[in-house]
Amino acid sequence: MNDETERKSRALNLILDAWDKALAEEVEPEIVASVAIYAALTDMVDRYGEDAVADFCATLPERARNGEFTLNKG
Repeated sequence: MNDETERKSRALNLILDAWDKALAEEVEPEIVASVAIYAALTDMVDRYGEDAVADFCATLPERARNGEFTLNKG
């Protein structure tokens, strides 16, 4: 595993831990998801600008349809 892959894996684990903590505090999964997306997009806009983030978001429907975000395929 390369360094970037390891950092991404670590980041995902940290976010999933925070997600589980929010659920344990009885926050609805839909709210956790919405807030997580909001936090990610605001950070990305701050770093890359609105146009770049809009272009990135435009790719999401096709990526979702292609199963890129599906964890349990089958």
